[in-house]
This record gives sequence, C-alpha cells and structure tokens, in this order.
Amino acid sequence: MEYKKNILDRGFYSRDTSKVARDLLGKVLVKKSGRTAASGIIVETEAYYGPGDPASHAFRGSTPRSSIMFGKAGIAYVYLCYGVYWLLNIVTGEEGVPGAVLIRGLKPLDGIEEMQKRRNISCGRHKLTDGPGKLTIAMDIGYSDNGKDVADPKSDIYILENNPPDESFIIKNTERIGITNGKDRLLRYIAIGL
Repeated sequence: MEYKKNILDRGFYSRDTSKVARDLLGKVLVKKSGRTAASGIIVETEAYYGPGDPASHAFRGSTPRSSIMFGKAGIAYVYLCYGVYWLLNIVTGEEGVPGAVLIRGLKPLDGIEEMQKRRNISCGRHKLTDGPGKLTIAMDIGYSDNGKDVADPKSDIYILENNPPDESFIIKNTERIGITNGKDRLLRYIAIGL
C-alpha cells in the first residue's frame, strides 16, 4: 500500500462531527512505528460533541483534558480510559467548537504479525482490533500520539482514502456504547460487510 498517497486533508475533518464519523468508515488508519507500519480499515466510530453532549469530555467546557477538542480539526486526541486503555479520537469541526470522533474498530490490513505481537495473541484478524483499546495496543498508539496532526503528510499517524474505495458495505447507526449519559443518541456508526 502506498502510505503517503491520498491522506485525508484538514477539510475532511472540518465538518460536522457525526458526518465525519460516518465518512471515516472504509478509510484506512495508518501508524508507523520505527521501520514498521500497521494499517487497518476503519469499521466502527462514535461521534462526540461539546456542551450539549453529556457523554463528551467537552460537556462542561474547556478543561486541561478537553481543550484539544476545541482546537484545530484533524488532530489526534488520545486519552487513557479506565486507567488501562489508550483511546484514539480525531478532532472535528470548526476551531473553537468542540467535537471528536472515537475510532472504535478496524479491519487489519498491514502489519498483522506485529499487531499480534503487541497484543500478545495469535487470534485471527477480526479479533485483533475489534475494540478501541485493542486497536490502540495493536497499532502502537499511546499518549505520545496525543496532539499529532493526522492531516499532515509528515506525521507517523494518518488516515487515507481506501484506494480503490470499498463501497460494498452498509452503515448501521446505533447508540454509543460504554457510556452512562447520552446513551440514547444514535452517534455510533458501524460498517457492515467490510
């Protein structure tokens, strides 16, 4: 796969958060670690807004943790969940208006053996990255990636068009999972058939 070709530009992320979450399905997340690269097709996302979204880190406004969500679109927001798993989000929307998309699941493409080593398992591809914590371990994504610009071709973490695009999947829209407040909102997107 040609990695630096077809990287999604900032304009892609500078839109409504739920539209970005939906449109990220079928795109390819790439993370370079040293001389190796891992990649996977994004198959599950969730959208998070700001003050009107009780499940969002930005619900109570800008804090040291959530301030990144108010910044430039296309920036990686990586945080620790339950003190155990790093989770990858991409900042969306206009600067000053909080929004981010959580990357919840991938279909691995490249670097599968390395992903299995990182996860210390020998399971099949579909179980390697089928959760937001599993995929960050497999892809070697952690706090050092927080604040990186995924729209910058010089970055070691980025998202690109799947070339040629796979348009054979359908999109299922459901409630977000793993949250207490705002569960009723249909802001989770799953690619069925990828």
